[in-house]
Amino acid sequence: MSLTRITALILRYIYLLRSSWPRVLEIIFWPTMQLITWGFISQHLIAESEWYQKAPALLITAVLLWDILFRSHINFALSFLEELWSRNLGNLFVSPLRPHEMLVSLTAISILRTMVGVIPACFIALPLFGLDIFGLGSPLLLFYLNLVFFGWCTGICVVAVLIRFGVAAESLAWLSIFLIAPLMAVYYPVDVLPTTLQNMAYCIPPAHVFEGLRELYLQQNFDTANLWRAAGLNLFYFFLSFFIFHVAYQSARRHGLLLNTSE
Repeated sequence: MSLTRITALILRYIYLLRSSWPRVLEIIFWPTMQLITWGFISQHLIAESEWYQKAPALLITAVLLWDILFRSHINFALSFLEELWSRNLGNLFVSPLRPHEMLVSLTAISILRTMVGVIPACFIALPLFGLDIFGLGSPLLLFYLNLVFFGWCTGICVVAVLIRFGVAAESLAWLSIFLIAPLMAVYYPVDVLPTTLQNMAYCIPPAHVFEGLRELYLQQNFDTANLWRAAGLNLFYFFLSFFIFHVAYQSARRHGLLLNTSE
C-alpha cells in the first residue's frame, strides 16, 4: 500500500471540489436545510400540539402536493440533464430546434412523468390511510396547477444554469428547490417563520397554496385570494425564468458552450 498514491488521489478529489463551487455548496447545503426545515416543524409542533389532530389528512395531503411540486421541477431538469449526460446537446442545437420548442417539450414530459409518479400514490392513500384526496374536487386541481407551474419556473432556471455552466452545476437541479423549501411552509403555517422570512415566503407561490390548503382543511373555507396571489406570482416568475433562460442561452452561444457544455 502506497501512502503517496493515496495522498495523490485525495489531492485529486480536493482539487475537484475546489474547482467546482456547486459540489462544495451541495456538501454544505443538505445538513443546513435539514436543520432549518425540521427546526421550524418542531417549533410549530411544540406550540400547537393538537394542530394536526384537527385535520389528520392535512399532513398527508401536504406531502403529496409537495411531491407534485418537487417532481414537476426535478422531472423538467432531469430530462435536460439526460441530454448533457449523453452528450447530445450539441446535436440538438445544430438542428432546426428552437430553444423555446425545447422548453415546451421539457414541460410536456414533466407533466407526463409527474402524473405517472403521483397518481398511483394518490390512489394508495385511500386504502392505507382512508384519505380520498380527489374528494377535494376543483380546489385540488387549482392547487396542483399552481405548484406544477412554479416547478416549471424553477426548472427553466436550472436549465439556464446548466446551459451556461454544464454538468458541473447538475447538483443545482436538486439543491435549488430545497433551497426555498423552508419558505414554502409545507408542514407549518407561515407565521411560524421569523418576520423577515415571512415576507420572503409571501413572495413565492407555494406559500400561498399551502396556506390555502390549511385553511380549507382546518376552517372548511376555500380562500380563492390565496390562489389568485399564487397565480399572479407564477406569471411573474414565468417571465423572469424565461428571461434568465434567454440570457443564459445567448451567453452560451457567444462563448461557444453549446457544443461542449457536456464536457
